[in-house]
Amino acid sequence: MTSKTSSSANPPENNPGSGKPDCPFCDGLGFVIPDVPVTDPGFGRAVTCTCRAIDEEMARMDRLQRLSQLGALKDSTFETFLPEGHGLTPIKQRNLSMAYEHARTYAHKPTGWLILKGGYGCGKTHLAAAIANQQLNMGHPVLFINTPDLLDHLRSTFSPQSDIGYDSLFDRVRNTTLLILDDLGSQSNTEWAQEKLYQIFNHRYANRLPTVVTTNLELESIEKRIQSRMVDPDLVHIIHIAAPDFRQAGVGQEQSDLSSLNLHGDKTFESFDIRDRELPRSQAENLGRAFETAVEFAEQPADWLVFNSTAYGNGKTHLAAAIANHVSNTGEPVLFIVVPDLLDHLRATFNPQSGVRLDKRFDEVKKASLLVLDDLGTESATPWAREKLYQLFNYRYNARLATVITTATPIDELDPKLATRMLDGSRCTFFLIEAPSYRGSGRSNKRSRRKGK
Repeated sequence: MTSKTSSSANPPENNPGSGKPDCPFCDGLGFVIPDVPVTDPGFGRAVTCTCRAIDEEMARMDRLQRLSQLGALKDSTFETFLPEGHGLTPIKQRNLSMAYEHARTYAHKPTGWLILKGGYGCGKTHLAAAIANQQLNMGHPVLFINTPDLLDHLRSTFSPQSDIGYDSLFDRVRNTTLLILDDLGSQSNTEWAQEKLYQIFNHRYANRLPTVVTTNLELESIEKRIQSRMVDPDLVHIIHIAAPDFRQAGVGQEQSDLSSLNLHGDKTFESFDIRDRELPRSQAENLGRAFETAVEFAEQPADWLVFNSTAYGNGKTHLAAAIANHVSNTGEPVLFIVVPDLLDHLRATFNPQSGVRLDKRFDEVKKASLLVLDDLGTESATPWAREKLYQLFNYRYNARLATVITTATPIDELDPKLATRMLDGSRCTFFLIEAPSYRGSGRSNKRSRRKGK
């Protein structure tokens, strides 16, 4: 129970007359003396009245809102986000929903760094703002700011008219509980700007301070010192949002002219022979598991799947093409290509008569929604080829883009920089097919994708 304060009581010096005049508890004084026994430690001590506590909380939230610089993004919440997008293919819907769920989880308890990358209008800024708004609603301080604006604010502190000093603002940015930097890469990259951003990233990295970054740049394009901190898997979670601009979503996409999937139209799950009458039991069971693994991947393509064996003609390419055909039938663009052919296509861009530049062609491969690389290890291992394959593997590995790889080369004979990514069990399912080459005995047991057949 709480009693009104007598008129003779002296209110705390920093709280005079701060309550509501019509408050039934404090009569506008802003504090009350609890009605507790004399043995209670709080006996006779004034405490803030409920009416003033509400006003203080509202004022604090207002200060947090102003500091966060959300502005027009105050309505960008998880409730107003459309995780299914507009007219997206199933793979892109799952990708966007995954990004949405990751952002919601992070917003509940920000830990480590979250990098949201993708093209213009894909929803990354909305998700970043939703994180900020949820944290603010929970009463936690957040600094949400566009990267060029941040640098402008820092520059403005050098003006004699500035009401805040450079050191004070810079310290606030570096040490804020949660920093959300929107549109990294859109700033003017002067030496000063790069140095300031590095100092901010380095400080927050060293102190493991929660940080969210949105960018439409490839990580390889970001300043090296910052990039090295943004790709640390122990601290950073990178989410590549594959959805197109929401304003242009639903526009159909054709299969790439690089893809040779049309040559494998007959390679489906229905036409796959599990060879259980031909092979020893252990090998037949192994091939059956490879089939089931391929079917599961095709239903929900995510991360990497590698089919490896030392034999040719034992079903690796058939299963990879079956995945590609299944996904393609859902309307999702798929790039299926033999590795030596891929490198030939890239080399062809050096021809003066080529109608496409190397960077455009390479980007098309790197960013494919589903990439199927057939026969890795059969290419000429020139330094240039190794470099291109490493760049391709590294990009898709960091972006966690759905990728299927087939190879008849033992894993320990492949480029170690490629092998380490293919053997990462957290991002790649590595399946060793034990079956020998198909003998063509004429006996077949084609399995339907429907269970029980």
